Amino acid sequence: MATTAATVGQVSHAGHVDDRSFLRKYIFSTDHKIIGIQFLIMSLLFLAMGGALAMMMRWQLGFPGQVMPGAALLPETMAPGGILLPEFYISLVTMHGTFMVFFAIMPLLVGVFGNFLIPLKIGAPDMAFPRLNMMSFWVAVPSGLIMLAGFWAEGGHAGAGWTAYAPLSASPEYSGVSLGQQLWCVSLVVLGLSSMLGAVNYITTVINLRAPGMTWFRLPLSIWALFITAILVLLAIPILAGGAIMLLFDQTIGTHFFKPATGGQVLLWQHLFWFFGHPEVYILILPAMGMVSDIIANGSRKPIFGYESMVFAIMGIGFLGWIVWGHHMFQSGMNPTLGQTFMISTLLIAVPSAIKTFNWLGTMWRGSLHFHVPMLHAVAFVAMFVIGGLSGVFMASTPVDIYIHDTYFIVAHIHYVLFGGSLFALFGAITYWYPKMFGRMMNPFWGKAHFWLTFVFYNLTFFPMHQLGLQGHMRRIYDPTQYEFLQPLQPLNQFITIAALLLFASQAIFALNFILSWFRGTKAEANPWHDNALEWTVPSPPPHGNFAVTPTVYRGPYEYSSPEATEDYLPQNKRLPTDRMPASQPAGD
Repeated sequence: MATTAATVGQVSHAGHVDDRSFLRKYIFSTDHKIIGIQFLIMSLLFLAMGGALAMMMRWQLGFPGQVMPGAALLPETMAPGGILLPEFYISLVTMHGTFMVFFAIMPLLVGVFGNFLIPLKIGAPDMAFPRLNMMSFWVAVPSGLIMLAGFWAEGGHAGAGWTAYAPLSASPEYSGVSLGQQLWCVSLVVLGLSSMLGAVNYITTVINLRAPGMTWFRLPLSIWALFITAILVLLAIPILAGGAIMLLFDQTIGTHFFKPATGGQVLLWQHLFWFFGHPEVYILILPAMGMVSDIIANGSRKPIFGYESMVFAIMGIGFLGWIVWGHHMFQSGMNPTLGQTFMISTLLIAVPSAIKTFNWLGTMWRGSLHFHVPMLHAVAFVAMFVIGGLSGVFMASTPVDIYIHDTYFIVAHIHYVLFGGSLFALFGAITYWYPKMFGRMMNPFWGKAHFWLTFVFYNLTFFPMHQLGLQGHMRRIYDPTQYEFLQPLQPLNQFITIAALLLFASQAIFALNFILSWFRGTKAEANPWHDNALEWTVPSPPPHGNFAVTPTVYRGPYEYSSPEATEDYLPQNKRLPTDRMPASQPAGD
């Protein structure tokens, strides 16, 4: 769709001479593509680790008092007989949420695809600051190691939940404060530095290094989403880092920011955390929305429906995300009038999300649908995001939220948005850009098998949690059978646990497909999906420097290269065949 000054054939030998050593090429690389792959490998490892912690939690909830499989491997976390210790259970809650949000989903969406896609999609040879880009990854690595060290820290693991609410996380007299909790704070401060370095790079690259003719409203939606996300990261992460430093000072040097007994404000931490936390929700979903938009346009063989409205919806979400944080605190005793303003603003943020959903459906409507593996994941993303969004409307209403607050209804909602949303989009995006990353195709049969198993077991796992929440099942409890009113719900808890174990096991298919395709997959051509964005005009994988010559863009990302191609979308009964998807055109077309 983006017309360039060079055809695919002309850039098949593109790239600058690459005479770097192995260390400079693959370890301490300044190439944005290698850095993106480094983030991919690191984040997938943390994703697997976070999933394993979740399985331990689910076993305890489904079968409390029963010996956990593999208990002998973790003797220090078990009571005699192989039963999970209560204090270790709350550490599992803390570390599962932390790993998934900060070390898996966020770097997968922003670190991986922000690095890999931005220069390729805007026609740039690399990031604006390559060395700063390298530093953003190598600062993230020690951050992850510091967080992992908390598992072996003297005095216990971090145990205040992934939101680290004070005073449990701030006062040494509480069990939630330990060396592990202090390492939790240090790790997030270091990770925040990594995120800010990356955000500065993404913003500068998009503003300054766009190819000639790549105007703002010719940017692909994935780049718009990553650009707005980078702005959110640059503004939100310092708030979390500042709060974490204050919390660390309370734990170590005797300050009183969050200690009520000595004049501190417990709610100050909640305000700081959620003022970061709600923009973080959109940091975790906006890049997914952008990449899904590109995949749906390709799978529908149609231009994206309502491109300009999609751009303004992304901007609207980015702005409104800053004024809704108080809906996490409806039960904190805030003034009802203030609560009403947060309720209204939270309901308003559903409008740009609804616009995007409508436009995705409009893109697929009467399209020539091709349900390749990325398209399946993209469509699942839309469906799961709608379910998560609808449950979010319930929580936006103050009276309803008072009832369902801190129940499994909330757990179901966040997982429908961040698993059903972000992870389905990530699986689709990894499959879609895998040939561009590694020069090989992932196996489509096993890709579809992974999709259907994930889709089924995911819904069997998380949809019943809505019912648990409506029945009053609290989250973060160690043994539901100790509560008489929850005992009738235990069969449903067991059902969820079995579904979750099968969901986790299904990810082995993706892992094997990912690893084996890297070495044995079918070699990919330059444009295996018949896409028209700039990254598909260079070989797979792209050479160092990306483009032999700087491309010149003549059309927008969702415009077509000839009048007759555009006319195929106007009559109701005509479709654009796959072999007629217009590729890059030479200058002067």
